[in-house]
Amino acid sequence: MPSLRSSSSRLLAAGLSATALAVLTFASGLSTATATGAPRSGTGKTVGSGEPITLAFGGDVHFEAQVAKLLRSPDTGLAPLRPYLASADVAIVNLETAVTWRGTPLTKQYRFRAPASAFTALAGAGVDVVTMANNHAVDYGATGLTDTLAARRAAPLRVVGIGTSAADAYAPAVVTARGRKVAVLGASQLLDPTLQQFGATSTRPGIAGARPIDRLVAAVRSARRTADVVVVYLHWGSERDTCPGGNQRAAATALVAAGADVVIGSHAHVVQGSGWLGRGYVGYGMGNFVWYSRGAESTTNTGVLTLTVTGRQVTAARWTPLRIGASGLPAAPAPAVGKRILTTFDKARTCTGLAAKPPARPL
Repeated sequence: MPSLRSSSSRLLAAGLSATALAVLTFASGLSTATATGAPRSGTGKTVGSGEPITLAFGGDVHFEAQVAKLLRSPDTGLAPLRPYLASADVAIVNLETAVTWRGTPLTKQYRFRAPASAFTALAGAGVDVVTMANNHAVDYGATGLTDTLAARRAAPLRVVGIGTSAADAYAPAVVTARGRKVAVLGASQLLDPTLQQFGATSTRPGIAGARPIDRLVAAVRSARRTADVVVVYLHWGSERDTCPGGNQRAAATALVAAGADVVIGSHAHVVQGSGWLGRGYVGYGMGNFVWYSRGAESTTNTGVLTLTVTGRQVTAARWTPLRIGASGLPAAPAPAVGKRILTTFDKARTCTGLAAKPPARPL
């Protein structure tokens, strides 16, 4: 690990505060909280030959209410997130919104939509792949879905979990990182109006579903045959519940058994526990990320999970604590708040059945 002095120098060079960040590193299975400064920012992803590779994950993103202002300059609106996302080889978040200004809203309490510049903004933040397999991707009906799929075709990043058919929705994005193929799939486990009315089939566009899980398991097995690393990002769980439910745990077990190396989730709007499940790594809930929440700490505390993958094995995990501010954008919190977020993240594992350490030998 670099010294605090050298880390501070990089922070200052990046124009960030020397107290901008605390990082929780699980390296060789040891959990330690260290003030180190932000991950290095860069001008782009390194692609070449060699390992290990790094994967960065954020949680739920939309552009409602005050968050819409971030799209006034989409090329730079999310630029403050680049230090946390752009330095990873592959960065992935959940985009929880229809991408349209047309359509008939579904009958539900909350409906989200945004212009196609949402994709531009996320790409500018360093995001490589977004999943749209969630309960808000088709909030504006068939017309909104048509617009979303058209915007996807022109997007400057990869979009998974939604498509013109089931084959399209379940297809992975394959990103080459340091000469290795990383396959990313997305699906939703929520039995809500979106999945019920707009679950993708052989003849109907929509989102990929994970209940029943058979189709997703088959997609993971297929990706496993050609990819070096397989990642699944799921929308699942119960809102405000910090512990994963039985459906989440069963799905994670099935997906790891099918060949997924990393299983990540969102939807609960709070952070759920992360750790090792046999040879796989599971992060049950990333919480909100770019979001209009201004309320309780539980829904504004967030972070970026950065995994180091050597071969197929996640060998280290780092949680970078962030706090969602009034603009809806997450930022480095005060040191005391950062320590609380780190503690909460670490304790969340206790109800997951996940291990704090990677297996002693790759399984």
